[in-house]
Amino acid sequence: MKYFIFVLSFFLLTTCSKRDSNNNCNYLLNLAVNYPVNMNLPQFSQLQYTGTSIYIAGPGNGGIIITNVGNAWRAWDASDPNHTPSSCSTLTIDGANAVCGCADGYTYSLFIGQPTTALPCGLKEYRVDVTGSNTLLISN
Repeated sequence: MKYFIFVLSFFLLTTCSKRDSNNNCNYLLNLAVNYPVNMNLPQFSQLQYTGTSIYIAGPGNGGIIITNVGNAWRAWDASDPNHTPSSCSTLTIDGANAVCGCADGYTYSLFIGQPTTALPCGLKEYRVDVTGSNTLLISN
C-alpha cells in the first residue's frame, strides 16, 4: 500500500504542470531576424561605448534597439510587448530606458528588458553574436 501511494504521489507530482503563458504577451509576431551590424560604420559607432543604445528601423516587429551593456550587447524588439502593434507602440530611446509612444507611456530598462512598473511582459530579446572585429549579428 505504501508503494502504491508513493507511485501515485510521484505520478501526480510529475504530470501536473503549471501554465505560465500569459495571453497578454502574445502581441508580437515571431518574425525572422538576421541583421548584421558593422560598428565601424558611423551610424553604429556609438555602440562601442558602454550604456549607449541605437534604434534600427525595419527588422522585427517595430525595428530593433541595440544596447551596449558593458561587456556585451543586447538587442530588443522596438515594439511594446504590452500593446497591439500600432502607430504609437514603437519604443523610443530615453537614456537607459525605452519608452512607448502610446498614452500610457510604458517604460522598459534597456539593460535587462524588464518594465520599470508592474506589467505582464518584458521586451522581446534577440540574440547578439560577435562575428568579427567590431561586427555583430542580430538574430533569433
